[in-house]
Amino acid sequence: MEKQQYIDRAEEAFYKVYNRFPVVFDHGEGVCLYDTDGQEYLDFGAGIAVMGLGYSCGELKAAMKGQVDRLCHTSNLFYNVPSIEAGEKLLKVSGMEKVFFTNSGAEAIEGLLKIAKRYAFDKGMAPDYEIIAMKHSFHGRTLGALSVTGNDHYQEPFAPLVPGVRFALFNDLDSVKAVWSGKTCAVIMETIQGEGGIYPATEEFLAGVRALCDEHEALLLLDEIQCGMGRSGHMFAWQGYGVKPDAMSVAKALGNGVPIGAFLAWGKAASAIVPGDHGTTYGGNPFVCAAAAKVLDIFERKNIVGHVQDVGDYLWKRLEEVAARYGCVQAHRGKGLIQGLEFTGPVAPLVSHALQKERLILISAGSNIIRFVPPLVIEKEDVDEMVKRLGAAIEATHIPGPQ
Repeated sequence: MEKQQYIDRAEEAFYKVYNRFPVVFDHGEGVCLYDTDGQEYLDFGAGIAVMGLGYSCGELKAAMKGQVDRLCHTSNLFYNVPSIEAGEKLLKVSGMEKVFFTNSGAEAIEGLLKIAKRYAFDKGMAPDYEIIAMKHSFHGRTLGALSVTGNDHYQEPFAPLVPGVRFALFNDLDSVKAVWSGKTCAVIMETIQGEGGIYPATEEFLAGVRALCDEHEALLLLDEIQCGMGRSGHMFAWQGYGVKPDAMSVAKALGNGVPIGAFLAWGKAASAIVPGDHGTTYGGNPFVCAAAAKVLDIFERKNIVGHVQDVGDYLWKRLEEVAARYGCVQAHRGKGLIQGLEFTGPVAPLVSHALQKERLILISAGSNIIRFVPPLVIEKEDVDEMVKRLGAAIEATHIPGPQ
């Protein structure tokens, strides 16, 4: 069947909520994807920071195939071995005490919000307790996650949302203090803002918010869905700051393509949820947890975090060269293998040209920022090839320089 026939079938069947590129991918290998025409694409998007171990990882495939032959689902009315193993491994690398497996990152955020509300309820706070979130954040598409996503574009069509959310400016501690009230029960934020433009938290800001939460007995909730699982050069980005949250969310690279997320907590947040407060049909089933357990095994044995630190430094150096070479690049931010280049104009034409002409997969973060979130197993030669293709795409799309 021709590519266009597949696209036409999809457009007929699916809700039009994505503006997809005219490519139909068929399979992947390593850090590359291949379309139905057999063309190879170098992937620096990793399925939006999901495919940490790249494509067609033999060990992971074997673990999933083996679990399919044993058991895929039983419900959470019973125990299963893969979920126990995955849970213990995730708690070990995070330093948390309790874990709940979900089907996605957005569901993990919902869990964090319920922890905060239950915590406030148990403290006897007024029923109109509040959560502070950050402007320009992104936490997901469900109504609860949208309520703490600081972007009017995502929120407006679905108002009214969950009440009791106040927004502060990321990396501005005074703005957090300005919206803090006697009703504040928690602060939620990404350790590194992704969709908002690849902005890492400053050490002073994260430590300051932690101190505020401690002073007022509120919870610090960190969203590690995109920046976690080794991407920052630490297993979880907050570990690079030495500031531990009360609870956190994780997803994306945890399953390397298998839909799984989790929320984790310790201390007073770990005891906030009691029987009957939360549940899910598919979350933590044997199949997805067998995948997550194997992903965590591979991360440890192959020292993926150390590899990210090494290659991330090299990516930083090469993107600095790109920023110096092209006047249309006005900023470079990030850590490890979550970095971004900010351009002087819209990057949609650049992303499209890179994909179609240079066979390079890039994704944006806002209208004028390209984020680089490749598989964590990329090598320095992959970075060199990406820079070569990126340069060709920049030169071909003629983004205007600074005015």
